[in-house]
Amino acid sequence: MRRVLGTFRDGVGFDVALLCAALLYLLLAAGIPIAYNVVLSFQRVDIFSLGSFSHPWVGWENYVGVFQDRAAMRVLTNTAIFLGLSILFQFTLGFALALFFDLGFPGATWYRGVFLAAWIMPGLVVGVIWNWLLAGDFGVINHLLRSAGMISEPIFWRSDVRYSLYAVLLANIWYGTPFNMILLSVGLAAIPRDLYEASALDGATAWQRFRTITVPMMFPTIGAVLALGVIFTLQQFDLFAAITSGGPSNSSKVAQFWSWELSFREYDFGRGAVISVIMIAFVLMVAALYVTSTRAETRA
Repeated sequence: MRRVLGTFRDGVGFDVALLCAALLYLLLAAGIPIAYNVVLSFQRVDIFSLGSFSHPWVGWENYVGVFQDRAAMRVLTNTAIFLGLSILFQFTLGFALALFFDLGFPGATWYRGVFLAAWIMPGLVVGVIWNWLLAGDFGVINHLLRSAGMISEPIFWRSDVRYSLYAVLLANIWYGTPFNMILLSVGLAAIPRDLYEASALDGATAWQRFRTITVPMMFPTIGAVLALGVIFTLQQFDLFAAITSGGPSNSSKVAQFWSWELSFREYDFGRGAVISVIMIAFVLMVAALYVTSTRAETRA
């Protein structure tokens, strides 16, 4: 025992202990729940049999049932639109804000903190705020559009099948942009200023410096931001619950909300688990792609 303690005191083996502790935590906090969810997706489980450890094994029946559901194609389309446009606008606006605040004008740090305050708020609070902003009769958005002469009648963003998904999308872009801005600002701060000064002396324009210095040096950060953006967007549930509840007529229903609805409204935990498994597999693919690209870049 003394020899073991002496080894840790000397620092030898301490890193291995930390690694084992991290792996144990991942196993307990993520590995076991994910494994249980996968098993659940192959079983028939309802509210009456949830507490039992013996559930009927149905094989791929739950997976077939999910994809044969009439709502499946609408949910898949909504999820793809919501994910793609969220990542596009959050990243683009976040990068633009990061470049803007990187100029170092007076008060830039304070204004950056103000933007970050939006991301710190809980999702349900953000959803309530955007409920007020998007209200059809007295909402600020409709008031601004009317004042600008862009609309003559109010738009009922939350209850119109044409706009409900984009109402949540707008709130999510506003919610996630500050997070992108902060991570990208860290990447910009790590770029040596000598490179910009040397290129400026060589006559490079601002666009040429951005294209040949900023973007290549930011590749690892950009990859991390995009990967995290996919994960956080697929986790977004609060905004849908607070603004549209997936309606009307499934017009704003996405995969994560459908999984919750199947499990806790229809009490079909097997099919709810199927959607979770598919989403977990997609997130793992994104993470693996990011890790692979990062390793390839490091070797190069």
